[in-house]
Amino acid sequence: MTPADFNTVLPEFVLAIYAMAALMFGVYTTKDKAAPLIVMATSALMLALAVYIGVGGAGARQAFGGMFIDDPFSRFAKIVILVSAAAVMLMSQDYMARRDLLRFEFPILVALATVGMMMMVSAGNLMSLYMGLELQSLSLYVIAALRRDSPKSTEAGLKYFVLGALSSGMLLYGASLVYGYAGTTDFAGILSTVQAGEMPLGLLFGLVFLLSALAFKISAAPFHMWTPDVYEGSPTPVTAFFATAPKVAAMCLIARLIYDAFGAIPGDWGQVLAVLSVISMFLGAVAAIGQKDIKRLMAYSSIAHMGFALMGLAAGTAQGVQAMMIYMAIYVTMNIGTFAFILGMERDGRPVSDLDALHQYAKKEPGKALAVLILMFSLAGVPPMLGFFGKFGVLQAAVDADMTWLALAGAVASVIGAYYYLRIVFFMYFGRENDGIDTRMSVPQWVMLMGVATIMLVGVVNLFGIEPVAAMAAEALVR
Repeated sequence: MTPADFNTVLPEFVLAIYAMAALMFGVYTTKDKAAPLIVMATSALMLALAVYIGVGGAGARQAFGGMFIDDPFSRFAKIVILVSAAAVMLMSQDYMARRDLLRFEFPILVALATVGMMMMVSAGNLMSLYMGLELQSLSLYVIAALRRDSPKSTEAGLKYFVLGALSSGMLLYGASLVYGYAGTTDFAGILSTVQAGEMPLGLLFGLVFLLSALAFKISAAPFHMWTPDVYEGSPTPVTAFFATAPKVAAMCLIARLIYDAFGAIPGDWGQVLAVLSVISMFLGAVAAIGQKDIKRLMAYSSIAHMGFALMGLAAGTAQGVQAMMIYMAIYVTMNIGTFAFILGMERDGRPVSDLDALHQYAKKEPGKALAVLILMFSLAGVPPMLGFFGKFGVLQAAVDADMTWLALAGAVASVIGAYYYLRIVFFMYFGRENDGIDTRMSVPQWVMLMGVATIMLVGVVNLFGIEPVAAMAAEALVR
């Protein structure tokens, strides 16, 4: 490793060394008593690294012979991943401590998963892609089963592990096909093979297997089967983490793969992504209607939202990539605020996730109910909330790429999906009388809920300036 390589991978190196040092500190000191300190230290380090990445990088650099790429695209994704992971840990600490779930391993596993995600978005080779993906996945399998005394949590971890192993097998099979027909695992080498002439059928099959495996990671239909059960069975802070940073990492990894390795054939992978987009949008929108548990509802919501993000990639243009990145940043922000509220849902000190518990909630907590109303409107894509502009961006990208049929399908799916978001608002303001819930929120949870609701309103002015940053990131990828 040269000094230039080290400087390029410095954020990943620092976070990985910290995770191993924190593990040794926890094991040889007070173990779970050290958990609050490790949570605060991990969150602080992630935020510091996000600032460092934001101000310290310019242009594009490579490390390890092109296996690791540091460019504006990866830096944008890493900042979103680091900030969302830190936010989830901070707002989850009180919830986990009061329920005896705050293990010192939790922030360490989140840190290791984050290292994997940062590796994923910077991958320039099928080997580094797989290393990052598996580091993330192995950490997520463990934290899904964090509540060892809960059959549901154990089932969630086991189901996620078994289906995740299946997707990893698909990924490796696809990678082996690509290597066999391209003769290299470097994205640049694969791209040159594709550009040299007509793409071999085996290479196309390899691409389909790779995209299918990565569709599992973002819970795109029809590879979504794990999502509702894992979201419901995992501890709520773990569900909040699943719904944020890993989604960004996997979506940006798909973008990296299709443009850096298969950018010469957008017509081939664009059709695959368009089909995944339509199926995800409609399945998520329709299946969420009958849900009575808010965590399962958010699972199907994530499936639908991943369909909209895939629409931006299916367009096959820099505008589409920019729209996807803005959409994912907005989506993660909305989910952080929504899960901050879900973490506070309890009755007699016990967590509650039943939608019926929200009846007449606005009478008891009008301020929090208003914040949730704003978040639900934004998730549904109701103007003038920020979520509307996220959806408008990907729809516009599809129309400009002559995929009007896909944009129309997205508009119909968005109307269907609005029902279950607005139903929550109806319950809170016009529902029947019942026992209701108590929302005992810690300061970080309250700040996240109110802060995100404010962002959804104020952000419509100029999207907080992320539009030109996302455009520069998209141009770095689509060149």
